[in-house]
Amino acid sequence: VQLVESGGGLVQPGGSLRLSCVASGFTFSRYAMAWCRQAPGKRRETVASIGLGEDITYYADSVKGRFTISRDNAKNAVHLRMNSLKPEDTAVYYCMTHLEGSEYWGQGTQVTVSS
Repeated sequence: VQLVESGGGLVQPGGSLRLSCVASGFTFSRYAMAWCRQAPGKRRETVASIGLGEDITYYADSVKGRFTISRDNAKNAVHLRMNSLKPEDTAVYYCMTHLEGSEYWGQGTQVTVSS
């Protein structure tokens, strides 16, 4: 199983970013996917998740209305569109999935929101 994130970077408050995660090594369409983040000195938190269908989603209260998770089963990819970014969104963002009783994580991509 391999999860590879991309799309992070430095953005000003109010800006937008789109994170992508490309998965391999398992049948992507059969598993829910999630984006999590960890800021310095804070616990890792689940930001958003998506089930097998795009109508099954979860968002943390802190990102509702600003972030959108989506998946492209044809490309084995899950995306996180982040709008109206705030300094408190600064964190390393990880793609993850649960598979056969184990968790699998990508290497993470840094998102920094600063003027």
